[in-house]
Amino acid sequence: MTSASHPITQLIEKFGSWLDHRRAVHEIEELSHDDGGAFTQIAHDLGVAPSDLDAFVRQGPHAADELPQLLVMLGIDEERLAMTQPLLLADMQRVCSFCGDKRRCHREIAAGTLPTHFHEFCDNAWTIESLQQVQ
Repeated sequence: MTSASHPITQLIEKFGSWLDHRRAVHEIEELSHDDGGAFTQIAHDLGVAPSDLDAFVRQGPHAADELPQLLVMLGIDEERLAMTQPLLLADMQRVCSFCGDKRRCHREIAAGTLPTHFHEFCDNAWTIESLQQVQ
């Protein structure tokens, strides 16, 4: 057993990720209470509403990790999509971040059935199906 797969190591890494996320949320809360408008300016620079930025940060850094897996399973080149349609990819990541069906998605990924069933529950299904039609 390698140290990376040791349960204690995994627990420490998971706690570290959680702690990093809590720090990020705390920083966002501090920025959002700043009377100088820094948080609003950051949201504006990113092209999102301040409330959306706040909600997105609270989802954590791995909130859209399922999307790249789905794209690979469907044969959609994420790097090419990032170069040709960066706003579309960003919107797909946002949609994935707020998904309420993460558990099902994880089960489908593990079973290898996501490409067959994603259209039943994925809020990005219409967009993905449109991308498949133009490929």
